[in-house]
Amino acid sequence: MTRSSDMTYAGYLALDDLLSTQHPLSDQHDEMLFVVIHQTKELWLKQILHEVALAQSLIRVGDLVPAYKSLARVSRIQAVMTQSWDILSTMTPADYLKFRGVLGSSSGFQSDQFRRFETMLGLKDPSFLRFHEERPEAHAALKAALAQPSLYDDALAQLAVAGLPVPTEVLSRDVTQPYEPSEAVEAAWLEVYRDTERWWPLYQLAEKLVDLDDALLTWRHKHVVTVERIIGRRRGTGGTEGVAYLASTLTRRCFPELWSLRTKL
Repeated sequence: MTRSSDMTYAGYLALDDLLSTQHPLSDQHDEMLFVVIHQTKELWLKQILHEVALAQSLIRVGDLVPAYKSLARVSRIQAVMTQSWDILSTMTPADYLKFRGVLGSSSGFQSDQFRRFETMLGLKDPSFLRFHEERPEAHAALKAALAQPSLYDDALAQLAVAGLPVPTEVLSRDVTQPYEPSEAVEAAWLEVYRDTERWWPLYQLAEKLVDLDDALLTWRHKHVVTVERIIGRRRGTGGTEGVAYLASTLTRRCFPELWSLRTKL
């Protein structure tokens, strides 16, 4: 073990290991950018999962205010990830097509960390498990996330703890299944939004959740625009419909009642 007095910047960050993991498969200049952008996103996703896990552990025991910091940090990271699409968009269609063939069937669609993030927010879809069968640890982590209550499940449980009328069937639902919007849940959140001083911790929690959903939607939209700019309407490398698939994700909401209640305020 290195003594603290002997620790260097490169040693602490394991830079020799980190900077040796970029392995472009072609001799095309722009492939390095493609690799670095996607590896950087995966590093940020690792931090996001770290923060969401902490936020969930705090919310589950009723410590709402300390959870705000982690949730706010996640939304800031999401903003940085969204901005990175602007860097990738400096790569023209001609640049990308010179090395696209070496990607084979690999695709960001297969990111297990991104799927875990979606799952932890409440967008549960076990069909994505099949993409990670060759990576047992990743498969197990995603499977575990699918089996656990989501961040939204935890928030709804705290609504009930506070005495707000969340239906028993919502609180005891099968958390492995996708969440279905509830008029009763919307009504409970409406109480919070109509008397923010009384329910201030829950109101602030709700707005932090909306920040996450907003940032995720913004990321998805910029992803769509960037992909269309670079490959048009071609099919994606992972076999998806490319832009058409990405555009279909823009209708997803992790916390549906926090959006729908706004119409009724």
